[in-house]
This record gives sequence, C-alpha cells and structure tokens, in this order.
Amino acid sequence: MSLAEFVVATNRLILRSWRSTDARDFAEMNADAEVMADLGGPLSREQSDQKLERFVRSFRNDGLTRWVVTDRDGGFLGYCGVVKHDHGHPLGEHHEIGWRLTRPSWGQGYATEAATAALADAFDRIGCAEVFAYTAPDNARSQAVMAKLGLTRRLARDFSHHYDGFGTWKGLVWSATPTGEAG
Repeated sequence: MSLAEFVVATNRLILRSWRSTDARDFAEMNADAEVMADLGGPLSREQSDQKLERFVRSFRNDGLTRWVVTDRDGGFLGYCGVVKHDHGHPLGEHHEIGWRLTRPSWGQGYATEAATAALADAFDRIGCAEVFAYTAPDNARSQAVMAKLGLTRRLARDFSHHYDGFGTWKGLVWSATPTGEAG
C-alpha cells in the first residue's frame, strides 16, 4: 500500500496518509499550549516537522501510523492511529493507539470516532492481537475516550518513564483486543 492510497472513512471523518501540505496545520496544532499541555508543552516548527516525519516513516516501516484526521470537507482536525513501539519502551514491544485534536475539535466525539476506525484497521488489516492506550493521570479527556472505546484498564501495566527534554512521565494503561477481552 502506498502512502497516497491509504484512506479510512467514518460517518464524519477521513483518516488518511500524511501529505506535505499537512505540515503547517500540524505545526499550528503542536504549537498550541493547551493542546500540548500533557506532553510537556508546545513544539517548535522543527520538532513538529520531525514528529510528522516519524509518522510517515512509521507507515513506511510498519504499515500503520498516526493518520491525519480531517472532516469530510478536508479540514484538518488532528491525528489518530496506532504505532508500533519496540522493546526499549517500558511496556516492551507493543502497539499503541493515540490521538490529538485541535482545540476547536474537542468535545464533538471525533477522537472516539477516529480511534474506533483506527483500532478496526489495526486489528483487521495488520492483525494486532492487542493495542495499548496510555495517558497521564490528569488527562481526563483521553481517559473518557478510552472508556467510550470500551478499553480495559490495565493497572498492573502502569509505568513511569524519563523522557529527555520532558522529565518523568507517568502513564496509566488501557488495552483493546479484537474480541474485546482483556489481554
């Protein structure tokens, strides 16, 4: 599958591959202090471009990524998707779903709708046996999305990890399986 071909449509959204024209909208979202509050604050344009390149590389290497999320008219709303982490992560090798939306997109159910589609893609097309989701203890919005998705809380998998340039981050962990059973 080429980057130009990937599209998943939901009732209101399009999840698609990244384009060079997405870099400006992505950088604007990543520069918003409120959007980035749980990840150490805003990113510079250079950091945002590096993150976008990691997403492009993830699709090229693993067949999945954080997809661009747009409305049906092509308006940029953010990203959502599944990425693969290697054994260097505190949870070991695993797949993780994540999302980030522009502030005007909050509270409209877009994260849940996009994540439902991204999980279905990871289970159906990629064949993932389990997908983790994790968030900071104070990120109530993401925790609400995880509950709406029906993810299973995995207390024993919670972790703390030191990230350069950020410090120590505590992750609360949930997971999803194709059958909906706890992994």
